[in-house]
Amino acid sequence: MSAAPRLVLVLGDQLSDQIAALAHADKGRDTVVMAEVADEASYVPHHPKKIAFLFAAMRKFAARLRDAGWTVAYTTLDDPQNTGSIVGELLRRAEDTGAEEVIATEPGEWRLIAALEDCPVPVHQMPDTRFLASHAEFETWAEGRKQLRMEYFYREMRRKTGYLMDGDKPEGGKWNYDHDNRKPAPDDIAFGGPMQFTPDETVEEVLNLVEERFGGNFGTLRPFWFATEPAQARRALTHFIQNALPKFGDYQDAMLSENRFLYHAVISMYVNAGLLDWREACDAAEAAYRAGDAPLNAVEGFIRQIIGWREYMRGIYFHEGPEYTQRNFLDHDADLPSFYWDADTDMLCLSKAIGQTRDEAYAHHIQRLMVTGNFALLAGVDPHQVHEWYLAVYADAYEWVEAPNVIGMSQFADGGVLGSKPYVSSGAYIDRMSNHCKTCAYKVKQKTGEGACPFNLLYWHFLIRHRDRFDKNPRMAQMYRTFDRMDGDRREIVLAEAEQFLARLRSGARV
Repeated sequence: MSAAPRLVLVLGDQLSDQIAALAHADKGRDTVVMAEVADEASYVPHHPKKIAFLFAAMRKFAARLRDAGWTVAYTTLDDPQNTGSIVGELLRRAEDTGAEEVIATEPGEWRLIAALEDCPVPVHQMPDTRFLASHAEFETWAEGRKQLRMEYFYREMRRKTGYLMDGDKPEGGKWNYDHDNRKPAPDDIAFGGPMQFTPDETVEEVLNLVEERFGGNFGTLRPFWFATEPAQARRALTHFIQNALPKFGDYQDAMLSENRFLYHAVISMYVNAGLLDWREACDAAEAAYRAGDAPLNAVEGFIRQIIGWREYMRGIYFHEGPEYTQRNFLDHDADLPSFYWDADTDMLCLSKAIGQTRDEAYAHHIQRLMVTGNFALLAGVDPHQVHEWYLAVYADAYEWVEAPNVIGMSQFADGGVLGSKPYVSSGAYIDRMSNHCKTCAYKVKQKTGEGACPFNLLYWHFLIRHRDRFDKNPRMAQMYRTFDRMDGDRREIVLAEAEQFLARLRSGARV
């Protein structure tokens, strides 16, 4: 690279001193470029809380960089000279400084990678070293495998990091304690939820801006309580480790109508944006286990979410390529139901999950997978519409992690790249893992007729309309045998009532 001044691009989810672009930059001659731009804030209708979180965290990170001696060219959303795009801001700052090249840390979305590749000012994109597995490492692991299953990748990451290892064997003799982490919801939760932070002057300024510009987006902006700087994110982590981690494993799949957070950490948004390093989270969890303060099933489950699922999802996203989000293996083409945008449905599990998403920009993994995702899959919704909804509504959603979770795991739109079978269930699973069904307008024990749970009807409808695809799947054969053993008249009623429900759903009627 030349001795001429350069631009150093820092994106809104790269708010870490450790990013590659800063590590290769020179404080004495380079200018850091950060920008709140319309393109990034609106390519999907992001939740106002997510936008406010990122803008506030970006402004504070820029201030920390300046305090550390960096020259920072920061563009606020309401700057009259704002060009509206990352590339536009790079061109503007290059003209201002005379810079002839840009160094950047690789973005986490193919869309933005392509935009930087097409930038008239050359952009050198460096690997994002904040992750455990590089692209090359994942490709090496994937090469020659017929199935890319997370469990085996996770074991490699355990060996690499040494987390919860006893020599070359897993702590406790098992790699995975998921079987111990499926307890149904308890009667009460002895945890007040994630640590909440009162907005300071910087955050309030951003909240006012977001309220003005994005007030019509799905999602409640206030009250706003997210951490927006590393010290706060670390406090949130400590709060979880000390007060919730011991019970996290037992109830990580549970759902309660009266409690939105149960024993969950709610730190993924901080890790994904760069405020909290994944190593800090894993180190703290393992230390709690070693000290006898948290059981193995909880700590293993927590660490697996980070070095297993999180790393694996990123690996799949970049392995599969830019067209991954367009896949539609099941040929689903229904529109996303309108209640995904207003929670206006009589199905209590969906109303609770979507209402919580609206208010908090958060729902835990089972709410996403087995409630909102499960229903969309059973109802035959276009997976790209489902993908864009998840990308829009959650504060921790970036395409590298969201798309594999939705296109692959939730909607089976990749045809089995990520999972060996679709994640579908009837209402019985939701009843077992929650208390929603007790007060729902529908009756989960009722399979047909007035008030029958829609999940029960749609479950069989899904299996039968895709029988040619899944009849030979060994993990689904038992379900088809169960259907075939039903009385013939009952089978016809189930399918007919499912068709009637889908017709009402697609007509826009309240369901």
